[in-house]
Amino acid sequence: MFIRKGKWILIVSFFLILIPVLIYILAMPDIAILRTRNPAKTAFMEYREKEWAEKGLKRRIAKEWMPLGRISPYLLKAVLIAEDDKFWKHEGFDFESIQKAIEKDLQAGRFKFGGSTISQQLARNLYLSPEKNLFRKAAEAVLTWKMERTLSKRRILEIYLNVVEWGEGIFGAEAAARHHFGKSARDLSPEQAARLAAVLPNPRRYNPAGEQKYVVNRARTIHGIMVKRGVVAPEYEEVPASIRNISP
Repeated sequence: MFIRKGKWILIVSFFLILIPVLIYILAMPDIAILRTRNPAKTAFMEYREKEWAEKGLKRRIAKEWMPLGRISPYLLKAVLIAEDDKFWKHEGFDFESIQKAIEKDLQAGRFKFGGSTISQQLARNLYLSPEKNLFRKAAEAVLTWKMERTLSKRRILEIYLNVVEWGEGIFGAEAAARHHFGKSARDLSPEQAARLAAVLPNPRRYNPAGEQKYVVNRARTIHGIMVKRGVVAPEYEEVPASIRNISP
């Protein structure tokens, strides 16, 4: 009796999630338009504006579009290392990372829905809210699948780097670089790129230009991987003149 009742609960729950997702699919936004048109404002930006309005805060979104080719290659590498190291290989989903995230959630006794790829994050930022529920996760999966089959990897990365949140009201690499380091995104050093990548999990809590222990340690790890992979030349101490001038 209990087994049969539990079975029906699972079936009903499945359809309660499936029906809204199917409705969403029918009304799915036109992702193909992003091949040639840059998004003016994302759902996530609108969510932040609504938050500010409800709190009576007068704030504005800071953003400035920067083509991928004009963004520091150090930032590209740092963000991929920090957020999605398999970006160029997967088709939108990193199932190994998802499995690890689920295992951590089960151990912690709560669901945080971690393990998102850059493609998943972009789908969420463009079209959904940051609220965590099964419907949003299902809609995110559908959008990610569609996005990976509609846009090139370079285009996905370009849009992501221009709309991702990098502080309170700060969106995109160019606005972030100018706000935190007073320079254009194309001029970021390897260390600055690593610091910006380090704060992406929680950009409103951490300051990439500050000395918070988490930022310092994570940025050091990211920068170390960049050195190991040959993205950044390792820094060597200057050889003393007394040694340099010794003849063989």
